[in-house]
Amino acid sequence: MLSTQQVAHAQALAAARLDDAGIVLTAEEIRNIEVADFGLSELLTTGLQLVVYVNTERVCAKELVLLPGQTCPEHRHVSVDGQPGKEETFRCRAGLVYLYTEGEPTPNPKATPTRIDKGAYSVWHETILRPGDQHTIMPDTKHWFQAGPDGAIVTEFSTRSTDEHDVFTDPDIARTTVVAD
Repeated sequence: MLSTQQVAHAQALAAARLDDAGIVLTAEEIRNIEVADFGLSELLTTGLQLVVYVNTERVCAKELVLLPGQTCPEHRHVSVDGQPGKEETFRCRAGLVYLYTEGEPTPNPKATPTRIDKGAYSVWHETILRPGDQHTIMPDTKHWFQAGPDGAIVTEFSTRSTDEHDVFTDPDIARTTVVAD
């Protein structure tokens, strides 16, 4: 659970980082920056901030803003209503992103997520994304990512987003952030 003040602070940080990167948002987009803590109330370590530009029946485009060391936890995009799960391409715009997917585990991975002792992370094939690098993740593929020491901005291009149906490895995760004063 996050307070209204915590959400406003995270929105302001995300808007400032996007502005610093030369990514222009409208006033409405700034007001609507989503702050996701995944129900863990550990926003600075497990969470992200996002701007959704478009999400139709066919396509989706977003900016993902991660603070230094912030992690989007392990999940997969499953089929919904007979449609395949989301296929997404991440393009790093600023900072450094450690992306983990299914595949041969990387010895000595760079990321250090919390809740690892709870079995919340099971895929360790590391891809490091620097500005200009991109990587495509196919539907129903377990993945997670963590920002480097300076944070990161990632543009996501994907098929329709149904994030509310994502399946997380950590059973304590809730996709919808609860805000209370």
